[in-house]
Amino acid sequence: MNLPSPPCEGKQFLESAQPALSALERALHKVRNAKDDIAGQLRIVGPRTTFLPVIAGLLDAFCKQHPDIQPDVHLDDRIGNWVEDRVDVGFRIGESLEDGVIARRLFPLQLIMCGTPGYIQKYGMLQSIEDLAAHRCSAFRHPTSGQVIPWFVKDGGEVVLRHISPALATNDAGLELDAVLSGEFIGQLANISVAEHIRSGRLVPMLVQHVTDHIGVFIYYGTRDDQSARARAFIDFSIEQLANSSAYVLSNKELVAAEAKGRKLSLH
Repeated sequence: MNLPSPPCEGKQFLESAQPALSALERALHKVRNAKDDIAGQLRIVGPRTTFLPVIAGLLDAFCKQHPDIQPDVHLDDRIGNWVEDRVDVGFRIGESLEDGVIARRLFPLQLIMCGTPGYIQKYGMLQSIEDLAAHRCSAFRHPTSGQVIPWFVKDGGEVVLRHISPALATNDAGLELDAVLSGEFIGQLANISVAEHIRSGRLVPMLVQHVTDHIGVFIYYGTRDDQSARARAFIDFSIEQLANSSAYVLSNKELVAAEAKGRKLSLH
């Protein structure tokens, strides 16, 4: 049975509307593909202090896999609002994150008292926490508050604060690391900065029984329904690369062995 042809007016309308409908379909297809392509701008925020070695290596490896990604990285020690700042992915250092933020703890931040072999041969090894008053200690001055941050030490299973009289104070983590590496100061530095130096023997950990790891490095983000493919890919890649990474986390066995080598230096 033959169906009747549409009215002439309706046929003309469909024919005239077809280019616009085709253009709309192409636009919707482009938007869908843009959401699913691992390409385009990726806005990332993170702390400035101590975090640069982590984010630099992570981005380098990720961009080699996805060369069409355009990272837009903002490092700042202040705690901002990731929604208002229109962030795709964020990193933060702390004990926990506020409610309402989806986050995963990647690895602990170990705070390690350390110095160079040269410092130990010249000034001696720390034997106890009370020895800090007799040593040339560096201190980190908080970039926003300007306050000198006390050292965090584990004492009897609890984390306590030890206020020091610094021989050097700075608000730049890189400068503090360089000062300790110079051999004229000891410092309490994060594993992110010193793991490689301890493993190579350039730095010696001291009083490892007092190392704290109550602070963690977190990655945080919005709901997966709101994420672009590039954000999802970067989150998955970051977790794969950094979760409990031995590149930054020193085992207790490593710390004890490195400290034992340092004690031998102080005997000569």
